[in-house]
Amino acid sequence: MARFLRPLFRGATYTRLVHLWVPMLFVSVWALIDDTTMWVPAALLLPVGLLPAVRTGEGVQARWLLTPGQDDEGFSVAPSATWRDRLRTVTWLEGRLLLGLLTAGACVWLPILTVELVRLATGHRVDDIPVLRDAAPHWTYALLAPLPLFALYGAVVGLGLLATAGARALLGPSATERLTALEERTDQLLERTRIARELHDSIGHALTVAVVQAGAARTANRPEFTDRALTAIEETGRAALEDLERVLGVLRETERPLSARPTLADADRLLESARASGATIDAEVTGPVETVPGPVSREGYRILQEALTNVLRHAGAVPARVSVTVTGGALTLEVRNPLPDGRAASTRGSGLRGIGERAALLGGHAHTGPDGAGDWRVRVELPTG
Repeated sequence: MARFLRPLFRGATYTRLVHLWVPMLFVSVWALIDDTTMWVPAALLLPVGLLPAVRTGEGVQARWLLTPGQDDEGFSVAPSATWRDRLRTVTWLEGRLLLGLLTAGACVWLPILTVELVRLATGHRVDDIPVLRDAAPHWTYALLAPLPLFALYGAVVGLGLLATAGARALLGPSATERLTALEERTDQLLERTRIARELHDSIGHALTVAVVQAGAARTANRPEFTDRALTAIEETGRAALEDLERVLGVLRETERPLSARPTLADADRLLESARASGATIDAEVTGPVETVPGPVSREGYRILQEALTNVLRHAGAVPARVSVTVTGGALTLEVRNPLPDGRAASTRGSGLRGIGERAALLGGHAHTGPDGAGDWRVRVELPTG
C-alpha cells in the first residue's frame, strides 16, 4: 500500500501534471473564441514546431517539470539543427496536446463522476451525466464513488510517466548532438590528461633538481658549492612556480591571458638546470630550432625535460649527451647517459609513458631503453611538416 501511494508524495507527479495542463491554456482560450473548430490548435502546432527555438523551450520545460531536481541530460536544449529534429519536435507537440486533453478530461470528469455517485447514494437523481441519467438512487452507489478517484490517480501518474517517456524519445539528443557531446567530453579528458602530464613533467623536474642539489651540497660541505646549489634550486623553483600558475590558470578558466608554454628555444634553461645539479651535459643543436611549429616545439621541450629529469633521478650526476636536430621536415631529440654501475634500468614508469604518448599524439615515435653499449637512450622523432 505504501508503494502504491508513494507517487502522491513526489513533487514530480504534480510538476508533470502542470506540464500536461500547459497546452490546455491555449486550447481553453481558443474554445472561448470558437468552440466549433477545436482542430485549429492542433493544426497551428505544425508550423510552430518547425521553428528551431521551440525545441529549446520544450527541452527546458521537460527538464524542469518532467524530471525536477535531477541533472537529466536526456532532453536536448539545443535548437533544431536538422529537419529530423524539427519533425520530432512537431510530433512531440501533437503528442503533448493529446496527453493534455486526456489529462484535462480525467481531472474534470472523474471528480464530477464521484460527486454524482454520492448524490445517487443520498437519494438524488442525476441528469447531467448520460451513463447515470437512468440510474435509480440507491445507497450502494456510495461503494462505487471512490473508483473514479482511483482512476484519476492512475491517470495522473500514468500520463505523467507516458509524457516523460515520450519526451525522452522525441526531445532526446540526436545522433549529431550525442557525437558533439562525446567529442567535447573527449576534449575535456584530453585536456585534463595534458595538464596532469604538464604538472608531472614541470614539478617533477623541479623537485628532482632540488633533491639532487640539496644532497650534493650536503655531501660536498663547501660554501661555494652550496651557494651554487641554492641558486640552481631557486631558479628551478621559480620556473616550476610559473608553470604551476599557468596550469592552475587553465583549471580556473580565468579570462586573463596565460603565459606561453616554453618551447625548445628555452631549452638552455633545462640544460643549465641539469648542469647546476652536477651533471655534465654535452649539447648539440643542429638546424633552425626556431622554425619548428609551436605545438611540436612545446611538446619537444617537455620531452627533453622529462628525459633530463630521468637522468638526474635514476643516474645522478653523470655525463649526458643531448642532441637536437631539425632536418627534412622532422625534429629528432636524443638524450644518452651511462647506466649507473652498469645496472639495467626499468623501462616502465609514468615519465617514459608520457614521452611515448606525447610523441604518438604528434604522429611521431619514441624509443627508450638501453642501446647495447652500456648507455640509456631516449630518442624521439617528431614530424614538423
